Amino acid sequence: MSAKRYFCPVEVTVDLIGGKWKPVILAHLKEGVRRYGELRRLMPSTSEKMLVQQLRELESSGLVRRTVFETVPPQVEYDLTEDGWSLTPVLTALYEWGEKRSAREGITFN
Repeated sequence: MSAKRYFCPVEVTVDLIGGKWKPVILAHLKEGVRRYGELRRLMPSTSEKMLVQQLRELESSGLVRRTVFETVPPQVEYDLTEDGWSLTPVLTALYEWGEKRSAREGITFN
């Protein structure tokens, strides 16, 4: 990531957690360790391909840790790294803002 040139600290953050699904994945992992299947159920609107891609990007950026257990079938768990946990205030602020906006707009969640 250091080869890229940034002109504002927000660019760095958006580069790492930007997009539709990364903040949602991080918010779910903020609640605890999740298996891949759990994340799929929590995010039914995303495709399997997209979820895998986003998890890989979060892992390569050092925000998410992937743990593989040598079982049959293999069990994979995801959790936040120390850097990932440091995003908790940002994720909480996004959640609270969305909650207030949703209430104002009459948006409900399934």
